[in-house]
Amino acid sequence: MMRILLFLATNLAVLVIASITLRLLGVDRFTGQNYGSLLIFCAVFGFAGSLISLFISKWMAKMSTGTEIITQPRTRHEQWLLQTVEQLSRDAGIKMPEVGIFPAYEANAFATGWNKNDALVAVSQGLLERFSPDEVKAVLAHEIGHVANGDMVTLALIQGVVNTFVMFFARIFGNFVDRVILKNEEGPGIGYFIATIFAELVLGILASIIVMWFSRKREFKADEAGANLAGTNAMIGALQRLRAEQGVPVQMPDSLTAFGINGGLKHGLAGLLMTHPPLEDRIEALRRRG
Repeated sequence: MMRILLFLATNLAVLVIASITLRLLGVDRFTGQNYGSLLIFCAVFGFAGSLISLFISKWMAKMSTGTEIITQPRTRHEQWLLQTVEQLSRDAGIKMPEVGIFPAYEANAFATGWNKNDALVAVSQGLLERFSPDEVKAVLAHEIGHVANGDMVTLALIQGVVNTFVMFFARIFGNFVDRVILKNEEGPGIGYFIATIFAELVLGILASIIVMWFSRKREFKADEAGANLAGTNAMIGALQRLRAEQGVPVQMPDSLTAFGINGGLKHGLAGLLMTHPPLEDRIEALRRRG
C-alpha cells in the first residue's frame, strides 16, 4: 500500500506544482471563460513533467538503483552479458543499449531511456546469481522488447495526456463550484481552490488507473518480444522462476517499476494500480501463443 501511495503522490505532486505555477502566471483567469487557452496551458504543464522525467530517466535510474554500467567487462559473466545484449539488440533492430548491474537480492531487471537507440538495460545481482543463462537471456530479451516497442515514450505521452485532462477538468469543476454553486462573481475564491484540489485528487487516481492499464498491456507485448528473441520456452521458464520468488519484496523505484520484468503482486482494488499483469496470466498468454 505504501508503494501505491508513493506512486500516487509523485503524480499528484506534478499536478500540484503545475497548478501553483499556472496560478502564479495568472492562467486561472482563463478558467471557465476560454477553454481553448486553458487546455493549451494545461497541456504545456501536463506534458512537461512526463517529458522531463523521460529525458532524465537513464540518469535517474542509475542514481536511484545504484546501477554500475559495464564499460569494460571484468569477468566472463559480464562479458557474456554484454554479448547477449548485443545479439538481442541486433536481432531486435535497435542500437546496443548501455548495460548495467544493480545491487539487489530480488530477481529483477529494467529498461529505460528517452528513445530506443539511447537506452539502458540493467539486471539485478540476485537475478544473475539464481537464474540459468537461458532464463537471464529471456529476461534481457523482455527488456529489449520494451526498448524496441518504444514503451518508455508511449507511457510518457499517455501520462502527459492524462495529466493535461486532470488539470483541465479539475479547473472547470472548481470554476463551476465557485460560480454556480457558491455564486461567487468576484473572481476565484476559496471554493474554487478547494474544489479544484479535490477534483485533482480524485481525477489523479482515475488517471493513474488508466496509465497502469496501458502499462499492463505493454507488458504482454514485451513478453511476446522476449519469446520471439529468446524462445517461448525460455520466456515461460523465466516467468515461472519469478513466480517462485514472489515472496521477495520488489524494491525497484516506482518510476522504473513499469519497465521491470517483475512488478510485484497486489490484490483487490490495489490490483488496478499494478504496473504488471499477474505472472500466471502472462505465462498462460505465452502458452496459448505456442
